[in-house]
Amino acid sequence: MEKSNFVDQIRIFCKSGHGGAGSKHFLRTKYNPHAGPDGGDGGRGAHIILKGNKNLWTLLHLRYYKNVIAENGEGGSGSNCTGRSGKDIIIEVPLGTIARDEESGEKEAEILEDGQEIIWMKGGRGGMGNASFATATNQAPEYAQPGEPGVEGWKVLELKVLADVGLVGFPNAGKSTLLSVLTAAKPKIADYAFTTINPNLGMVEYRDGKSFCIADLPGIIEGAAEGKGLGHRFLRHIERNPVLLFLIPSDSPDHKKEFEVLVNELERYNPELLHKEFIIAVSKSDLLDEELKNEIKKELPENIPHIFISSISHTGLMQLKDILWEALNKKSALTG
Repeated sequence: MEKSNFVDQIRIFCKSGHGGAGSKHFLRTKYNPHAGPDGGDGGRGAHIILKGNKNLWTLLHLRYYKNVIAENGEGGSGSNCTGRSGKDIIIEVPLGTIARDEESGEKEAEILEDGQEIIWMKGGRGGMGNASFATATNQAPEYAQPGEPGVEGWKVLELKVLADVGLVGFPNAGKSTLLSVLTAAKPKIADYAFTTINPNLGMVEYRDGKSFCIADLPGIIEGAAEGKGLGHRFLRHIERNPVLLFLIPSDSPDHKKEFEVLVNELERYNPELLHKEFIIAVSKSDLLDEELKNEIKKELPENIPHIFISSISHTGLMQLKDILWEALNKKSALTG
């Protein structure tokens, strides 16, 4: 069985560093054995930091990180010496990664930009040494603070693919073939259902040096909202795409029903998905004459743009790029 290099969810145990204890120390010199407190502060415990990396597209590199344990801060010492802080751990993740607490399910961080850094789990503060507590009325404090504990727990990192356009369709609708001719991506293509089990991303070159990103997502089936087939794993990625391109093959027995089933699954999973820009492409249209095209047009919703395309003969592909570009800029204008 082929082992997937695409990992979109991992579970890890994380523990940030404890702060170092403050020092309870008194300066003693040859001529002044009671020179006063000089205990330094403890160092900060190490943070665990998430950092976005645009060159990563999977969480595969973290698959074997079962435990992420950050360094503790060092304790303070005499002569007002502050302890060394723990060395922060930086975890690089692909753009679109969400960090959650496993127990509560609460979202704790989200990485959307290259180079973006978020302190995910803070290290404990170092305790203050006794020198920090000296006052005019208490010139020889006999106490110092312990360092603050770090935080720990089981965490989940979850990837939602970032792309401008998401390809939606039943298994074997021709999504992978379309992606391969629109972009430089080379997805696995075969004439059987569920060829695509992981998202494939590709950059579509448009006019005047412009480009946009398109994602071939795993095929959807009835019941995906309940987790059937690839279910939630597929639907999670689609939340990121502002424009959804529904691919319906020309040889479908019922084009209208196929589109309605796809939309229904999206709505059941998350009704907000219906606010995205929809476009319908009828694939394998090299099999159709004008009469059959007109019959299919009657089945399609009037309020949603549609186009007939063929990835084999490259029919309608430039027009499809124009429609997608217009939809993306329309969406950007509305949200911007």
